[in-house]
Amino acid sequence: MTVTHNSKKVGQMNSNDRKNPSLIADWKTLERIFIRPEDEACRKTLVKYMEQILFGLHDFLNSNVGVTQEISLLELTNLYRDTLISPDPEKKLENVISDIIHKIAPRAVNVASPYFVGHMTAAIPFFMVHLKTIVAALNQNVIKLETSKVLSVIEKQVLAKIHRLIYRRDEAFYQTHVQSVDTSLGAFTTGGTTANLMAMWVARNHFLGAGVEQQGMAAAMQAKGVERAVILVSKRGHYSLKKAGGILGLGNSNVLAMDVDQHQRMDMKKLEVTIRNLKKDGKTGIIAVVGIAGATETGTVDPLGEMADLCLGQGIHFHVDAAWGGPVLLSERYAPLLKGIERADSVSMDGHKQFYMPMTSGMVYFRDPGAMDQIAYYSNYVNREGSVDLGIKSLEGSREANALILDSSLKIMGSRGYALMIDHGIETAKAFAAEIEQRVMFEVVTPPELNILTYRMVPPDVCRRLEHADPKGREILNGYLDELNIYIQRTQREAGKSFVSRTRICPVPGSEGGRVVLRSVIMNPMTTNAVLREILDEQERIGQGFCDPIPQIL
Repeated sequence: MTVTHNSKKVGQMNSNDRKNPSLIADWKTLERIFIRPEDEACRKTLVKYMEQILFGLHDFLNSNVGVTQEISLLELTNLYRDTLISPDPEKKLENVISDIIHKIAPRAVNVASPYFVGHMTAAIPFFMVHLKTIVAALNQNVIKLETSKVLSVIEKQVLAKIHRLIYRRDEAFYQTHVQSVDTSLGAFTTGGTTANLMAMWVARNHFLGAGVEQQGMAAAMQAKGVERAVILVSKRGHYSLKKAGGILGLGNSNVLAMDVDQHQRMDMKKLEVTIRNLKKDGKTGIIAVVGIAGATETGTVDPLGEMADLCLGQGIHFHVDAAWGGPVLLSERYAPLLKGIERADSVSMDGHKQFYMPMTSGMVYFRDPGAMDQIAYYSNYVNREGSVDLGIKSLEGSREANALILDSSLKIMGSRGYALMIDHGIETAKAFAAEIEQRVMFEVVTPPELNILTYRMVPPDVCRRLEHADPKGREILNGYLDELNIYIQRTQREAGKSFVSRTRICPVPGSEGGRVVLRSVIMNPMTTNAVLREILDEQERIGQGFCDPIPQIL
């Protein structure tokens, strides 16, 4: 795409350049656009595009999103440098909508494409747009009964449904707590990051006592008789836990990354030794141990049952980050992969991952219905003490009614409908790994346990040299492979047809530095084995264009 440069930077303009004399900000205009479309032309434009989105979402996305000529990030940023807000309207609604469709959408990413298999953001069922639209139109704020009423009641019901999926308590338990004004089974959040933060917030307060909220970390730690407090998680842990350490005053360096075993799961022997040594010095408090149910890089699941045993014996809060893998519990076939999660003190999940909801939605759950009392806050104008408002025990001050979307989706899909998509992802990932293994140009680095796998291109000549190289030679050759796989990932991404992501991991426990690997996330039910073969074919063609010579190792 060619961008023309003139005396002003591309995309920059002043208010005189863009003023449309027929558009004036007055009360009459405001009243008209606040309530209904401006005119018949506007209505027709809205109907034209919204009909496509509401009743043919995936066709619309594949036709309109990410289908532009290649344009650099520099060129894009130059188009969006104007920082003035026009005092009068610049465009009518119909023109704004048309610009979004024709100028912005083509330069966005078509995450709904079955060839987009690189991240945890993918296609959503078409009806999610309808549900999201209704939630936006209702504009309920579920932190307060006065701004949500039945939506807050529905949220408590949905929380109980997912809590039951995780913890499997009896009917009497859920009838006691589903609509209780005194207890909380969990909370909706804006995502997995805030869900993990809330879990660590509760765990910190449970360990240090309620005084930490009033007096702060220094006083609470002194009263507890410790000099530092730590969180233990494997090296595959999500970086949101580091954020939690910083926000909660523990220090992110006190979120300790434990070694993983050859399967990229928590090394239980290392964890046991670490806990024993920390307790021995008497100066360190362990806030929580975190198990992972679906690591973001590899999709692996920690030995949750063993971790639960260890934490119970040591009196440590056990949290499971199931932001990715939690919905696997809906699958009768693969739910056993998460065995032990029902013994966690807290569990986080993401709605906008394998519950296939739109951005942004997360959830956190607690085995003890009284656990969230540790983080209760009140205000005279909202969330008053003695009220039943959900905002009393919530990190966010305002939240939309995402529970209505999940509740509706569960009714539309049923657990078996969700299970079909989850099973498809796991089984397609296994078939993809088998296809990779059959190709001489590739090797699987971390086989899929759920529906994420990593692999890399290793040309046969380099593979042979690696087998006979000394440690220094292997380091040089792996450096060459890193550059090759970075080139493949970048080139394929910029070509725009297919996408896999990349990361750097240590396939062998204890090894340093790690290797660049290609990472695939198989969650789009429209992604088939044939599509994945095309992705590998394209990567092989790209690899042939890599010009750097293979290093000569003596």
